[in-house]
Amino acid sequence: MTIVSSQEIAQFRSQLSTNAQAMIALDAIEDCEGDLEDAAIALAIRAGQQPQRENSEWLDALARKCRAAICQREFRQDLENGFYSSLVRYLEETPLLPPILATPVVMYVIHQGVSNFCEPLDAQFE
Repeated sequence: MTIVSSQEIAQFRSQLSTNAQAMIALDAIEDCEGDLEDAAIALAIRAGQQPQRENSEWLDALARKCRAAICQREFRQDLENGFYSSLVRYLEETPLLPPILATPVVMYVIHQGVSNFCEPLDAQFE
């Protein structure tokens, strides 16, 4: 279970205030008391998907599916510096996932630690 605080949600709200999809996702995360996995499942169902795994496994698999995009140098540097909007916007525009799930995926990656999350790709390029 990955729980985000109300302060983390507020930080995302301030950076993504003009992004309607992100605001809907953040409302769902708040409604789930910060539980990213529960919120992601609810948002996925709302987007017409039918997750077949346990909540925590499903969100992790979705994030891993987006790993190559997330770990691009410019996005990775933004995340490490606390800037999320460009990556959220990019993920919303890709066919990798429904746009409504971009925000929970980015929050999940931040909670995993950007370096830890990107480490499998780093090892591949060394």
